[in-house]
Amino acid sequence: MSAPAQIVADIRARLTAPGGEFELAEQDVRGVRVPVFVNRRASLRDWLIDSAEFGPAEYLVQGDRRLSFADHAAAVASLAGVLACDHGVGVGDRVAILAANSPDWVLTFWAAASLGAIVVAGNAWWTAREASYSLGRVRPSVIVADGRRAALLDGLDVPVMRTSDIPRVIAARGPAKLPDVTPDEDGAAVVMYTSGTTGYPKGAVHSHRNLLSVIEYHRFTDALATEMAAALGLPARVGPRRFLMSLPLFHIASLHNLALPRLASGDTVVVDDGRFDVDRVLRLVEHEKITNWAVVPTMAHRLVEHDALEDYDLSSLTALSINSAPSSPALKDRVRAALPTVQAALADSYGLTEASTAATVATPIDLALHPTSVGPPITSVAVEIRDADGARVADGEEGEIWLRSQFTMLGYWEDPAATDAMLTPDGWLRTGDLGSMRDGRLFMASRRSDLILRGGENVYPAEVEAVLDEHPDVVECAVFGVDDADLGQAVAAVVVTASVGLTERALQTFAAEGLAYYKVPAHWRLTTTPLTRTATGKVIRRSLSLDS
Repeated sequence: MSAPAQIVADIRARLTAPGGEFELAEQDVRGVRVPVFVNRRASLRDWLIDSAEFGPAEYLVQGDRRLSFADHAAAVASLAGVLACDHGVGVGDRVAILAANSPDWVLTFWAAASLGAIVVAGNAWWTAREASYSLGRVRPSVIVADGRRAALLDGLDVPVMRTSDIPRVIAARGPAKLPDVTPDEDGAAVVMYTSGTTGYPKGAVHSHRNLLSVIEYHRFTDALATEMAAALGLPARVGPRRFLMSLPLFHIASLHNLALPRLASGDTVVVDDGRFDVDRVLRLVEHEKITNWAVVPTMAHRLVEHDALEDYDLSSLTALSINSAPSSPALKDRVRAALPTVQAALADSYGLTEASTAATVATPIDLALHPTSVGPPITSVAVEIRDADGARVADGEEGEIWLRSQFTMLGYWEDPAATDAMLTPDGWLRTGDLGSMRDGRLFMASRRSDLILRGGENVYPAEVEAVLDEHPDVVECAVFGVDDADLGQAVAAVVVTASVGLTERALQTFAAEGLAYYKVPAHWRLTTTPLTRTATGKVIRRSLSLDS
């Protein structure tokens, strides 16, 4: 072990040892013994109350709107009163949010959480079909939506509160006392959606324990970084950090791993309010003095391709992480060259919605030693590689990645079959992803065999195929991923048609009516030749091609 790595290991051991601030000990979590943070808060409400002590410091910023920690805590209490009194929201009731990122999204989350309600984080890119199916299944007491998404909800008999009305209803409610509610730690807190392997989105249910543990993990990593800098003689961090939120709040990257822990740490979250545009975002980094930024590989690629980075003052940016999809060592090298200020803090990771946070993290030290690794397991997470029969394989051998931790989801919303396929009785999460462990570090081989990773978004072929199959002139179809220099992968489809008059444009329009834009195939091959299948009738996906 290198000297810096040994220093990190020693600090980590001390922080998590008995009596340490982040002490770890095995406890029973829903019938399974796993390591947990002993000193975690009892509820999200406790963190909300404590956050008011940061007073006038900025918590949420979007454009000219700046919400301090004190103002945020007061607004949450008032909004919780509105949800409880006007919509009857209480413990276990669902509050769905279907909106673009905004301070009101975050306010709604904390207000619902303070009531012990379950926040349903709807995908803001859903079509009316997807929204109707997914939100209909969770039966929310109220849906909080922005103007664009509210138009998708006409078929649902559920009250809708517009995000644009939230400041007004808070002002009308006036000062209020935060509800005195402490939900079951292992009860549901959030439903986060993943693309469905069988044609519809699935709702991963995260518990209060999951969220409290994620907050504690981020507090631990902050403490680890501070002590490591001191031990290595690096400059100490001065003042609060400013985090740029570029990824949607219906992803764990922005809700679990940004909005929640920054409320606990007193740091500022600057909310980007539009689709990713390099020049606009770079101006935002410069203007708001952003220090920390999490991106997906597509964003990193567009960033380093920009031909005028020197036109912007990016000196405040000192930490960049690349998440949501694998990124190559070459891309990381280009990021280091383009942004010298992040060289010492560039990180990579592996995780998935069902795991609530990263399962492994490759720190700058890890990447220097093993540039193709996604790092060792994070504190308290067990990672194993198993074969098709569920048996552990030897170090260096490839197999399916299995995870077990205090961060693992409860299951999928009202879908016991899907839950049982993903979670074992002894608490292991079968990711479906392939990789190998070497000297305690995870090396990815591939994501789930059929999964398409388009710009950091998961696209399951079955979901797209289910929509295309509804077209009267489609006999059969198969969807797959193709390499894309910008997005990593693009969605492609081979469609067997019953009509020679069917066009790509017609199919694209049809698909767009039932699928979020990023799931609509960008590449097509229309044919009258049947798809190649196995003896059991399954499409042979390795034979799929856009070539006729």
